[in-house]
Amino acid sequence: MRFLVIGAGKQGSACALDLLRQPATTSVIIADKDVSHLPAFLAPWRGKNLELLQFDLKDDAAVMAAIRRADCVCCAAPYFFNAKLTKLSIEAGKHFCDLGGNTEIVFQQKAMHDLAVRQGVSVVPDCGVAPGMVNILAGEGIRRLDKAEKVKIYVGGLPQQPEPPLNYFVVYSLEGCLDYYTSASWVLRNGKRTQVEALSELEEIEFPAPWGKLEAFHTGGGISTMPFTWEGKVQTMEYKTLRYPGHVAIMKPIRELGLIGDEPIEVEGVKVRPRALFIAASAPVLVKPQGRDLIALRVDATGVKNGRPAGTRWQMVDLYDEERDVTAMMRTTGYSLSITAIMQLDGRIAKPGVFAPDEIVPAQPMIDDLAKRGIILKETAL
Repeated sequence: MRFLVIGAGKQGSACALDLLRQPATTSVIIADKDVSHLPAFLAPWRGKNLELLQFDLKDDAAVMAAIRRADCVCCAAPYFFNAKLTKLSIEAGKHFCDLGGNTEIVFQQKAMHDLAVRQGVSVVPDCGVAPGMVNILAGEGIRRLDKAEKVKIYVGGLPQQPEPPLNYFVVYSLEGCLDYYTSASWVLRNGKRTQVEALSELEEIEFPAPWGKLEAFHTGGGISTMPFTWEGKVQTMEYKTLRYPGHVAIMKPIRELGLIGDEPIEVEGVKVRPRALFIAASAPVLVKPQGRDLIALRVDATGVKNGRPAGTRWQMVDLYDEERDVTAMMRTTGYSLSITAIMQLDGRIAKPGVFAPDEIVPAQPMIDDLAKRGIILKETAL
């Protein structure tokens, strides 16, 4: 199996690591505008079956030449490249999966479904944790029920040792995090799609010790197209982000004061984007390269089975990998992407076309493959 991983950041590097550890992998190309700062954990494969390739994603000819050398493309580049890279991969007859990040882009990819079918190509957007892993679990939970009533999803990337003022540090992108805090979230209410405000409907969730009580609140994008797919079939569906208690009490006033707004304002004759200033000022506090993180996750799907109340809960707390120096966010996100790509090539995802994870990725094989990597999803009946 030959893979092209586009994006040499944290998630792309973790995806490449997992692919390289698979016996069936013959080669991995990791490509980006700058490939000079790859994590140390990839060093053992350099000069063997790992190739570093430098290119500009705006150079379609160079990108297409790289795509043609692979059997499957794993995209960990910024989301706004996903539609173009999907089109190029389909034209080249190569399977494609990505980390998603923008629901409108996913709909652009879905518009290429017929082309992908004609080319015999599998395309799976949104293959991280949320969206990604949680969509697969939610879809499985829905299908187990005769009538699905509620799907509630909770995910958070958190420090193992919280520190004030926010009890939080950045585990992926501060810009992306702030975008989630300011974008409305799609949910299902009474079976119909509607939007709710980010940081709203705060509730308390209990996780096993030592993590204990966490707070949950709405953020946008976590389940991508699911409210559109399952409208009229599920009564209630929502996604909430998890943080340590007190986070919203600080972040909501910051947002309301306009301090993380995206529209430039004039300050002493200079146009300034408030969010850019906030990131520049807070990054020294919130970005901790040596921080140890965790990913907390819960997916509940409840309804009726054989005339009785029934449901399933999946829960996980995954920790930073001390041995390989791989964060929990990199493990859960990057490995979910790599497992999807492997499934596209080994036939477990065999249907051509563009499908969201909850529509096409088999849940139990994904759960089993994550467990082989030490990422344990515990299932209980509700």
